[in-house]
Amino acid sequence: MNKENYMDIALSLAESTMGQTSPNPSVGAVVVKDGRIVGMGSHLQAGHAHAEVIAIDQAGGKAEGAEVYVTLEPCAHDGKTPPCADLLIDRHVKKVYIACVDPNPKVAGKGIAKLKQAGIAVEVGMKEARALEINKHFFHYVTYKRPYVTLKAAMTLDGKTATKTGDSKWITSKEARLDVHSERSIHDAIMVGVNTIQQDNPQLTTRLPQGGINPIRIVLDTHLSINHASNLLRDHQAPTWIVCGSKAKTNAFQNTFPHVKLLQQATPIIQLTAILDQLGEMGVQSLYVEGGSTLHGSFLSGKLFQSCHWYIAPKLLGGSDAYTTVTGESPDKMVDAQELIIDSIKQIGLDIKVIAHPKQEAE
Repeated sequence: MNKENYMDIALSLAESTMGQTSPNPSVGAVVVKDGRIVGMGSHLQAGHAHAEVIAIDQAGGKAEGAEVYVTLEPCAHDGKTPPCADLLIDRHVKKVYIACVDPNPKVAGKGIAKLKQAGIAVEVGMKEARALEINKHFFHYVTYKRPYVTLKAAMTLDGKTATKTGDSKWITSKEARLDVHSERSIHDAIMVGVNTIQQDNPQLTTRLPQGGINPIRIVLDTHLSINHASNLLRDHQAPTWIVCGSKAKTNAFQNTFPHVKLLQQATPIIQLTAILDQLGEMGVQSLYVEGGSTLHGSFLSGKLFQSCHWYIAPKLLGGSDAYTTVTGESPDKMVDAQELIIDSIKQIGLDIKVIAHPKQEAE
């Protein structure tokens, strides 16, 4: 087995815990001695042992003189757990392969520097692209102090999300809908507009055969007009937050639903930039926006998203009166359209899933 294979194992360990370690990143580690794996681990939950600790403890005395493959730079500061860089030094490992540097200012090269100062060989960058993808939510949050925003939509081949009556069940296949639940499980929060609640009465929970973590459910509701019989208000399955404008009458609502968190804004109209800032302050690192079309239009016009997940069903609705994925005012010229870079195209069941991100000037 070559060195990149060991890093692949560490990356697979990190991928297996995506969504369950927030606010910490997902990390995997593998300890190799004399061509044999003697320890491996992944960070399972915030506040619990880091991947390096689990792997080193598993290796025991064999950690001395061993090589360690870790997907993210070992921490060099005291948090809820001691610094992993110190542990690697104390156990006298020979070399550490690090997939990517941690952008967290508390780490950001300090772990690497500490290892080198102790005489441990360090190599950075092996399988870096995959490592960055695993923790893109965390890296974005640490850099910008806002959640990483993913826009999600399900549509027919001609771009429709519902018939003229608003019926949308179901556009996509069971397999595609199951994939959406997997995406929900790795995001801290899910967001919809109040019209989606009034029309579809969704649960916005993670319903996978093996279970899964429910995201925080966030509803944008300027006038606090949400139907009091809505599943989100009654089922207690996940934390529910409602964002309302400054003129909304909140007292009676809060008395009726004390378990629901109200985020009343300072302005009559909800401002997405202010909401994203507030969510960042509240520790929300990733946001899965399921619509509807007006909400998607607002994120598009404000250039406030980092990724698009479009599920396309092999169906045609036709008609100018059917609902579309994004509304709002379009630009006058095609040159002003938001350009995207396609990251992946995958068939799921009968449908196609397209993942793309906004094109940056350097791309």
